[in-house]
Amino acid sequence: MTAPDSTASVVRLGLPGGKEVSHRDVAANGARFHIAELGEGPLVLLLHGFPQFWWTWRHQLTALADAGFRAVAMDLRGVGGSDRTPRGYDPANLALDVTGVIRSLGEPDAALVGHDLGGYLAWTAAVMRPKLVRRLAVSSMPHPRRWRSAMLADVRQSARSSHIWNFQRPWLPERALTADGAALVGRMIRDWSGPRQPEDEAIAVYQRAMSIPSTAHCSIEPYRWMVRSMARPDGLQFNRRMKMPVRVPTLHLHGSLDPVMRTRSAAGSGQYVEAPYRWRLFDGLGHFPHEEDPVAFSTELINWLKDPEPDR
Repeated sequence: MTAPDSTASVVRLGLPGGKEVSHRDVAANGARFHIAELGEGPLVLLLHGFPQFWWTWRHQLTALADAGFRAVAMDLRGVGGSDRTPRGYDPANLALDVTGVIRSLGEPDAALVGHDLGGYLAWTAAVMRPKLVRRLAVSSMPHPRRWRSAMLADVRQSARSSHIWNFQRPWLPERALTADGAALVGRMIRDWSGPRQPEDEAIAVYQRAMSIPSTAHCSIEPYRWMVRSMARPDGLQFNRRMKMPVRVPTLHLHGSLDPVMRTRSAAGSGQYVEAPYRWRLFDGLGHFPHEEDPVAFSTELINWLKDPEPDR
């Protein structure tokens, strides 16, 4: 179902500098997904994290298009302008959303770039559908097996991820996220950022997007699955499946001051990559390096994408 006009006005935004971006819906994996697209060339598909939507990649869309890529940022299931389905928020299905969008765009493969939850899904897609993933770039998120072990065995990481534990309660997290014009979203983004704080106007954009009906619930559902499935057969099966190594060149980006995901938790994900793996730590940046220092982030990403033989 196409986003209603009220949702479209919140989600279908322009880019900095007034640059035109193409908005449309594509069908994939039994749902419809909103995408923002700019440029021509090899496909780079950008996957946002929590509590954001496609607009978090506004700077990278322009940079990638200028560098000769077809840059596409999608709204994940249940967020932004994409369908809010009653179910389907486990990582395996969400990863099939991603690879389904690649096929719907008429491309043989894509370089996947994911932040936070989008990074978790990018890791997953690279394992589940390796032929559709040309390269993998992940920011602020360890490999799913590293994430699971850190949440269970590292007290400090567990404390930093207190919001995920809080999401396990019924209904209350949704109400908290949307109360007072989604004020909690603003506090989260500010608290999780480094010294380079976001502008009030950007915060307001994310607050309006979270206030779209059902978005808060759909945004939380993946985290509920990730925790509640830890001891269930479906979660154990997913964890075993993720033992299969990633076999495409991988760039792993992380902010040294990330208060949500410890550097120690993210580092070491390379053990699951049987291909060139590059780790890049951004000094002085927090959980949103692509927004806190978009020039440095985009430069690192584009140089790596254009490197024909990225080293380990």
